[in-house]
Amino acid sequence: MPAMASRSGTRRRSMNEINMVPFIDVMLVLLIIFMVTAPMLTPSSVNLPSVGKGANMPKKRADVIVDKDGGVRFKADGNERSVPLAQLGSTAKTWLKDQPADTPVLISADKTASYDSVMKAMSELQKAGVARVALAVKSGG
Repeated sequence: MPAMASRSGTRRRSMNEINMVPFIDVMLVLLIIFMVTAPMLTPSSVNLPSVGKGANMPKKRADVIVDKDGGVRFKADGNERSVPLAQLGSTAKTWLKDQPADTPVLISADKTASYDSVMKAMSELQKAGVARVALAVKSGG
């Protein structure tokens, strides 16, 4: 095919590379659009549930009180005593033997107590097999 040959007599090479310049241009324009519009977006708000009184408060319960220094006290039947954290589960389980099956153990903590102390107390109760463990909260109203 002499018509396809170039004047210089050499064959043309096909171009097998992709031109990246248009792609980069489009990405830069999109980046600028997002940078301009991002500050205009309003932050979404989260509606948290409010705390209210339970409909059926338990007639009998045990209280675990976590102090600000991490100390734990067990209060049941009007008696309150300090308990080492390692013995909290067995103390609660011993008290629950003579109680109805659905008797809860309520954990309340000082406002300045660490979250870790509260979670350790809850973990000890769950390890001992206490079925109902609840957290006491102070309502905001």
